[in-house]
This record gives sequence, C-alpha cells and structure tokens, in this order.
Amino acid sequence: MARHPFGTRAVRKNRNRMYTALLALLVVCVVIAFYYGPFGKNEADTIDDNTIPQPEVNTDTNAADLSQMPVVPDEAEVSEVNETTAFVPPVEVEPELPEAPPEPAPGPTVEPNPEAAALIADATAMLSEKPSRIIEARDRLNEALRIPMSAQQRSSVKDQLSELSEKWLLNRTILPDDPLCESYQVKRGDLLTIISDRYKVPYEILMKINNISRPEALPAGKTIKVINGPFHVKVYRSTFTMDVYLQNTYVQSFPVGLGKPGRETPIGLWRVESGGKSYSTSWRDPDNGRIYQPEDPDYPLGSRWIALEGLTGEAKGRDGFGIHGTKEPEQIGMAGSRGCIRLHNGDVITVYNMLVPLLSQVEVVD
Repeated sequence: MARHPFGTRAVRKNRNRMYTALLALLVVCVVIAFYYGPFGKNEADTIDDNTIPQPEVNTDTNAADLSQMPVVPDEAEVSEVNETTAFVPPVEVEPELPEAPPEPAPGPTVEPNPEAAALIADATAMLSEKPSRIIEARDRLNEALRIPMSAQQRSSVKDQLSELSEKWLLNRTILPDDPLCESYQVKRGDLLTIISDRYKVPYEILMKINNISRPEALPAGKTIKVINGPFHVKVYRSTFTMDVYLQNTYVQSFPVGLGKPGRETPIGLWRVESGGKSYSTSWRDPDNGRIYQPEDPDYPLGSRWIALEGLTGEAKGRDGFGIHGTKEPEQIGMAGSRGCIRLHNGDVITVYNMLVPLLSQVEVVD
C-alpha cells in the first residue's frame, strides 16, 4: 500500500531537517558575533597614534649625542623628496690627527744628569762590542733624549744618533731585530710608489737607500730594503733647529730659518698638506701680488716646497706656510722669513724625501 506523503514518519523527517537548519544558522550567528564583537578585535586596530610607546628622550643630551640621532622628516617633506633629489646634509668632520710625534725634549740642566750619563755609557759599551750592537745602542741613546740632561750631553747624544742613522737607516744594510727597517721582495706588478705608500714613506727615500735609478724598471723577485714610517719633524724656535724622527726615533737635525718679528712661525702642530709637495713651483708674494717662477734669479723658495696645514695651537686653521729651500743661505739660523721654515737646499731635499702628506707631522715649539 502506498505511503501518504504527509504521514507520521514524513512529518518527523521534515521536523528534523528544520531543527538542523536552525542549529546551523545559530552557529553562523555565534561565529559572526564572536569575530566582530569585543572579543574579536585586533589589538593593533584599537591603538591610535597617541598610545604608541615613544622612545625616552634625555633632556640632558648634548649636541654631540643629538647629532647621532636619526632625523625623521614629516609627511609633507617626504612627499616632496624622491630618489633623485634626496639630500643628506654634510657632516663637518675634524681633520684626523696622525700619530703623535715624540714629546718636546726636556729642558737642559746645568749639571750632567747621572741617569743620562749611565744610558750613554751603556750605548758606548754596546757599540764597542764585536759585532757592534747598533740597534740596542740606538734605542738606549733615544731613551736618554727623553730625560733632562745638560746641553753638552744632549748635543753628544744627537751627534751619536745622527752617525748611527748612516749605519741602520740611510743605506741598504738591514740590521737584525730592527723594527724600523726590513726587507721586501718585489712581486710582479709592484710599483715603487705602491710599496712606499704601504710603508708610509716617500718612494724617493727607497730609491736613495736601495740605489734605484729607474723605479719604473723595478724587477720582480728583487729584494729591497723598506722603512716603516712615517717620519716626523720637530722645530725649536729658540735654537733654530729641526729634528727629524722616524716614528719616535731620532734620526738627525738641521739648522733652519724662521719667521721674523711680527711674522713669527706659529707654534703648534702641523701636518704635510695633501698634494702639498712639489719640486720647483710658482709662488705668489702675498704682500705685492708678484708671481715668482723657479727660473727667476730672486726666486725665494729654493729647490723644494712642502706645504703645511695647521691642526692645533697657534697653527690651527692656518695655511700658506711651508718648509722650503732658500737662495739666501745666510738667513738660516735667523728670524728672517715671513713665517715659513727655511732649510739649506741640500737639507730640504733630504727632508722632502722623508715626509708624507697627511701622515707626517711638523711640530713647532719654543
């Protein structure tokens, strides 16, 4: 017998379907309410700009500290800047000071200093040994220069050190255990200028001590002597003397001429200016505007010019000063220049071959 479509079983089935649909609708409503209700908000969506934690600012921060903090432009500034117009203002950087040369020598004492006398005696004994202990004697005498001693003792020590420099520095000999000089084997493609830059000395002094006449023909495999620089200079206005040091080791002295009254050579620390070394260069007299050429009979700069830039003391920020030769050798040992440091032409060539731009210091003291 056929079942009636609206019988008891059919009614029960329709009721179950209705309950299932209602339950599904209820679940959907609960999910929607949870997601969009107070329990479903994202924390990031509820924080405004005023509640974002800000970095602490120290009100005692000095100007140097503030210069290290990043500058954040506002939106108006950003909208007007693109990759091709962005500009970072330059930061003024103080000139980097090279390594400090030795401190000025202590003033002379009236009586000979026993401590200095002992160091001098030790050095003399080392030099009398067979073989001579030249490097140890050099270092002992250099140590003596750092303590007070009589003028006679100081003069004797400098004379001995100057003589020793001919043995350990200014020739091809490389003495054992010398940290200031060593050997170098030339590699293929090496240039003497590159080698000299590596060791912080001019290539001219490497040419001289190695008897190299043609630096462009330096053969690969050749062993040469190199010097661990840089050289420094100390000028004493009271004695018109220039002392040359290799790092902190005294090498030799030269007499100089300095600035005349009213145009005294400024006291302080200088360094050799970048690109400031030249053989014979034209020079303009700042007083009358005349331009001197090297071939002029009254050309005042002599055989070499070494431009200086001031770093500290009275020298700070000064330029136009230099070390140069002279055609007035009678002015050496006197205050007759316009502030520059004059040397005999042969001496200025020696100094020129030692000093390196930006690395070599020239300290002027009383």
